[in-house]
Amino acid sequence: MPQTGLNLECDRLSNAVDRLLFERLQWERNVGPMLARLVALAHAALDERGEFEFAEEGATRDLKRFVLKVHANRVMAIAMRVEAGRAIIESQAIDRGKYSLASGPPLSVAVEELDQAWMEKALQQLFSRVEA
Repeated sequence: MPQTGLNLECDRLSNAVDRLLFERLQWERNVGPMLARLVALAHAALDERGEFEFAEEGATRDLKRFVLKVHANRVMAIAMRVEAGRAIIESQAIDRGKYSLASGPPLSVAVEELDQAWMEKALQQLFSRVEA
């Protein structure tokens, strides 16, 4: 919903009446769909690679976390979230994993710029951190 003067005032009043309900509705309207799109792009990036699988593990409402399996072997975790209008994706070491990860910062992009090409480059960069 575009933020017109009326929408901003509606947000202010809704927040004043019930802050917790307002925050939940804001998440459902804004952050939730952005996070779902982030996850969908990650899955789509690997659609043609049958040996790669994302298994959800340790996810919450605000953070989607998947263990990347390659040839059914647990390799690393990929965590995704949306904060302050930015889509953020990062690699994490996992329990029972045989592989270590080179350190590196989380990758982020403004949600307006999030697309399949960005996701593919981000996954490529995160995968390159895996050390056998």
